[in-house]
Amino acid sequence: MSDESRDLIEEFDARYRIGEEPVMLRIERAVTGSDYGATSYTTRGQADRLADLLDLAPGKRLLDFGSGAGWPGIHLARSTGCDVVLTDLPLEGLRTANRRMRDDGVRGTVIAATAASLPLQDQRFDAATSSDVLC
Repeated sequence: MSDESRDLIEEFDARYRIGEEPVMLRIERAVTGSDYGATSYTTRGQADRLADLLDLAPGKRLLDFGSGAGWPGIHLARSTGCDVVLTDLPLEGLRTANRRMRDDGVRGTVIAATAASLPLQDQRFDAATSSDVLC
C-alpha cells in the first residue's frame, strides 16, 4: 500500500472517530435523519427509496461496498430484514459499523477490503449499494 493510501485511510479513521461525538451525531440526525457517525450524505428518505428500488427483503443479501460506519447498509438490513455484507478499508469505520450492527440486532458481516479486490468470489448477492464512494 502506498504512503498516500495509508495517509488517506488514517484521515478517514479520524473522521469516523469525530463522527461519533454527540454533537456530530446531532448534526447528522438533523441533516440526514440518521445517527451512524457516517461520512455519507445519503438521507433516510433516499435510503428508504433504495430499499424499494433494490427490492430488499428477508432472505436477500446486500453488498454495501465503501460502507464506512455502515450507513445506509445497516439501516437497509434493519428496515427490510435482508442480510448485509459491509466492506471498506478504514478500520475505525468498520469498528463503528460492527458495533452498530450488534446494537441494532442486524445480521451481517464486516470485511476489510477494497471494492477493487473483494474476497467474495463464491458469494452471491441480490443487490449492491455504495454511498459517496465513486465521487
